[in-house]
Formats: sequence, C-alpha cells, structure tokens
Amino acid sequence: MRFAFWKKQQDNQDIKTKKKKGVLREWADALIFAVVAATIIRTFFFEAYTIPTGSMEGSLLVNDYLFVSKLAYGPRVPMTPLAVPLVHNTMPITGGKSYTEAVKWDYHRWWGFGNIKRNDVVVFNFPNGDTVVAEQPDKDYYQILRDEFGGNRELLKSQYTVITRPVDKKENYIKRCVGVSGDKIEVKDGLLYVNDQPAEKYPHSKLSYKIDTKAPGFNEFIEDNNMEVVASNGVSYILHLANDQVENVKKQAMVKSVTLNLYPQGFTADGAYPQDTAHFKWNRDHYGPIIIPKEGTTVTITTENISLYKRIIVNYEKNTLEQKGDKFIINGKETNTYTFKMNYYWMMGDNRHNSADSRYFGFVPIDHVVGKAFFVWFSNAKSLFEVRWNRLFRSIHSLEK
Repeated sequence: MRFAFWKKQQDNQDIKTKKKKGVLREWADALIFAVVAATIIRTFFFEAYTIPTGSMEGSLLVNDYLFVSKLAYGPRVPMTPLAVPLVHNTMPITGGKSYTEAVKWDYHRWWGFGNIKRNDVVVFNFPNGDTVVAEQPDKDYYQILRDEFGGNRELLKSQYTVITRPVDKKENYIKRCVGVSGDKIEVKDGLLYVNDQPAEKYPHSKLSYKIDTKAPGFNEFIEDNNMEVVASNGVSYILHLANDQVENVKKQAMVKSVTLNLYPQGFTADGAYPQDTAHFKWNRDHYGPIIIPKEGTTVTITTENISLYKRIIVNYEKNTLEQKGDKFIINGKETNTYTFKMNYYWMMGDNRHNSADSRYFGFVPIDHVVGKAFFVWFSNAKSLFEVRWNRLFRSIHSLEK
C-alpha cells in the first residue's frame, strides 16, 4: 500500500514537472507530419497535375487539374531522394535547384495494377529534359542547340546557363501512349497507323485544316463555335478542328472546300526525330515506319540507322559509343548489334498539329514514366472563376469520348 501511494505521488509529481508543449511546437509537429504524409502520398500513390498547353486538346484542356495515379503502373522509387518536399526541380520564389545529387539511386519501380497500354494518357518526364537552358526553360535545349548554334555546345554555353537534370527531375509532360514496345508506328498523310492499322480516332482529337470560303460570314461561325484560328486572310482559313467538328464545317453554305493542312512528303524543316535528314526525311505528317524498341530485342546498327538509337544507347542506357567510319565501339568492344535494356513507348498529343511529342523527341523509356492520368478534379477557362462544371470529377476515359 505504501509503495502504491508513493508511486501515485511520484507520477503526479512527474506530470507537474513535465514541460507542456508550446503552441509553436504543436504547430511545428503538425506541419512536419503533414509534409511527410503529403510527400509519401505524392511519391507513391497519386499526384496533382495541371494541363499547361493545348497539345492534348480537345480530350484534355488547358487548366484541367488532374490526379495522376502512381499505382497504375507501380510507383517509381525516387532516383534523387535528397530534395525539398513537395517541390519538383526548382525552388519557388528564389529559383535554383530544389534537390541535390549527392545521393543517387538506380531506377526501380514497385508493383502496380498493370502495365502501360496503348491509348493510355500518361504523364512522363520529358526525355530531352536532361539538359536545360536556364534562360529559356520552356524550350527544348537540343532544338536551341540545333537551330541557333548549329550544334556548337561550347558556343551555347558561352551565352547561356546550361543546367543538367536527373531523370526524375526532368519536366513532366502528358501525352497519349499510341504505341507500346514492339509496335510499328507510321504517320501517312497526317493519319496515324499502328501495326499497319489505322489508330483509334477520338472525337475531340484535332488536326489543322485549310478552309476556303466563297461567301462572307465564316468569321461569325468561327466565333460562335469557339474554333481556334491558326491563320486567315479573310477568304482562306487554317483552323485546328476536332474530328467531331469537321463535318459541321463542311456543311456550311459559305464553305467551298475543307482539306487537311499537311506538310508535303520529304519536307524536313520541322525538325522531326531523329533530326537526320540525310537518312530520314520525315515530318509530323509523313513519319516512319519505325519500330518501338523492346527490352531484350537486338537490332543491327548501321551508319544509316544509328541516329535512331544513339540517344538510347548513350543517354538512356548509359553506354559509351564511338563510331569509326562504318564501325561501332560500344563499351570498348566493336560490334554491329545492340540489345535494348528497357522498354520504350511512343507518345503523341491528341492535338496532332500542335504537339511537341515523340515525332520530335523520340522514344520514351519506361524509367521516365510517372503515372497514368486518372480524372479531372477541377477545370477553369480564362479565369479561376470560369469553372467548366461539366468536366469536374470526370474520368479521362469519359472525357475522351
């Protein structure tokens, strides 16, 4: 009894002597817990994403706010784990890197609900984003290097600040996966073919058309139907039209003709991948055929096709490559074959004539894949208060119909 009484007195004394947490400490603990929880959810479960450009119109619109599922294909373990929580690659306000490469982990993906399927809408790291011009972050470094500096890297570095980024810190892109590993891709007269069959067409997908008119009044029709004008001289127009708008345009009395606005075959000035006009005279409307690399598949490499695979061999799969005439030395050994270590995918925007996609940056490796676009949770037009109510809480699958 004495011991129990003494123990109770001691417990009461301990409670009195313990310092009570201050308000600031409680707020700090709550904030740390919230940041840790949000980081875990963002890394391994789902992440919010905003559509920044019109490349996926009209299936997805600018200022659609999406949730992207990391579980769909399996969450990717961070390759650059030491980073500021909830920030992608650049510090807000101050700028500068939000991560350090002092610790690097190899690519690894945990178990997911499935694999990437043809026609999935996928978020991925921009393949060409391993190098960035700090003063022009929204532009493709390799395009700037080609177009403005004739491939002279040192000259570019003398005029701009060049930043290199690891895979998981490249900018995020969203496109439709139109081809999976092993598929044959070809674009003929602006239309996509997969494995020699016409690709699935979505009613809201867009192409640009030339419209010739024979009577006034077409401007009013354009405004009433909220159509995007690319160019016009008052008689002829170039419009981005969704598939479900074309027939309506053709029916208008003032319209004389409606034709696809295509680059001619052999035109190479748009810089289509692999930017080797000596061997590949391709453009957005006449592209391929090309086979998407598959893990374990071996290809013969030649002077004619090395530009297709050089980036895979060196940049994505981290080999050394040296070319001496028509001979190739990979990792110090002469060879004329290469076996792919990863699966690759072909990504294209639904707005086919207004999309920087695989026709310009090539194959997308599996280690660049972030997740699958799941549903739109909010959408607004020109201002935050112009809510597109008909798009809220709609799945991507329902919006593309």
